[in-house]
Amino acid sequence: MAVAPSTAEILPEDGTTGTLIGRVQGPDGPCVVAVRAGGVFDITRAVPTVADLCNAADPVGLARTPGERIGALEELVPALLAPIDLQAVKAAGVTFAVSLLERLIEEQCKGDPGRAEQVRKELNSIIGADVTTIRPGSPEADSLKKTLMARGAWSPYLEVGIGPYAEIFTKAPPMAAVGYGAEIGIRADSDWNNPEPEVTLVVNAAGAIVGATLGNDVNLRDMEGRSALLLGIAKDNNASCALGPFVRLFDRTFSLDDVRQAKVELEVTGPDQFRLRGASDLSKISRDPTDLVRHAMGDTHQYPDGMVLMTGTLFAPTEQRTPGGHGFTHMVGDVVSIRSPKLGTLTNRVNYCDKIAPWTFGVSALMRNLARRGLLA
Repeated sequence: MAVAPSTAEILPEDGTTGTLIGRVQGPDGPCVVAVRAGGVFDITRAVPTVADLCNAADPVGLARTPGERIGALEELVPALLAPIDLQAVKAAGVTFAVSLLERLIEEQCKGDPGRAEQVRKELNSIIGADVTTIRPGSPEADSLKKTLMARGAWSPYLEVGIGPYAEIFTKAPPMAAVGYGAEIGIRADSDWNNPEPEVTLVVNAAGAIVGATLGNDVNLRDMEGRSALLLGIAKDNNASCALGPFVRLFDRTFSLDDVRQAKVELEVTGPDQFRLRGASDLSKISRDPTDLVRHAMGDTHQYPDGMVLMTGTLFAPTEQRTPGGHGFTHMVGDVVSIRSPKLGTLTNRVNYCDKIAPWTFGVSALMRNLARRGLLA
C-alpha cells in the first residue's frame, strides 16, 4: 500500500447511497465486492468477475446479491484493487479544446519542455479560431482543416480533435490497471509528464454504458511529443493506469446525465512541498460520451468482456514547479488525488515504472485462481 488508508474522502459525497462495486485482494484471490452502508460484501460466488456483472441483464440487481460481509471499508482499503478485471482498458484523446492545444504544443516542441511557452503563443496566432466552438466533423471543422493545411499547420492531433474520427487507443491490457492506494508509474527516462484525471466509462459487450469510475491516464508528454507513433511508450507502461476507487453503476441515484455534468478535481502534493490543483469539467467535452463509445466499439470492433473508456481531460498543467523550470512534471513521491462528487476519490503515489513491482497476475492467472476456488461454472 503506497498511500495511508483512509475512508474520509474515498466514498462519493452521498456515501454508499449508490450501487458501488469494487475488487478486493482476499486471502484466496481477488473478490468482487459490493460496498454498502453495512460494510464490504463479497459477491464473487454470484458473479466471479466484474466483467460478468456488467454484461448481466440486470447489473444493479446482481450487485445487490446479499453476499458475505468481509469487513468495514476502512479495514479493507489496503486490499483494494482496480474495480475492473477482464475489460479492455481504452482511452480517448484530444477530447477537449485545451488538451488539443497542449498536444499540438508537445508535437511542435519535439519533447523539449523549454520551448512550450513560445510554441503556445505561436499556435494561438496560427490557428486563429476558437476551437471550443467547433464541432468535430462539422463543415466548420472541415473548412478550418483546409485553411490550416494550406498554411502547413495541420497535425494528427487536429485530425482527431476536430475531424470526423475520435482518437481511441489502448491504455493498458486487461488486468494491468492499478487501484486506489497503489503506486502509479512514470518512466525514469521521461523529463516531462503529468497526471490526467478522467471520468472513465464502464461499457458492456453490447456497447451500453452501465456505470463509471475515475481514472488517471498518466501521460509522458516528452515521449508523445517526439512522435505520435511513440504513443504506446508514452501511455502503456507498468502501473501507468489507475482506476477506482469503485465502479458506480447506473441506477436511480446515478445516470449518464450525471457523467455528462461531472466535475473532476485534481491535487498533486509533492515531496518538495509543491502543490498543484486543477479541475476538469465533462460538460465542456467536444464529443458526447456515447459518441466516444461508438468510435471505440461497434460493428467494426467488439469487446466480448466489455471495456472501460477514459474520456480525456481538459486539465493540462503549465504551472512552474521550480524557479527557472519549464512547467510541471512529476517527481517520485508525488501523491495524486482525483475526486469527483458522485465517484469518490482515487489516490496514488508516483514512482518509476521499473521500481514498482512488475505486473504478473493476468487473465490466465485469474482464471486458474477462480477455477481452483470453484467459482467458474
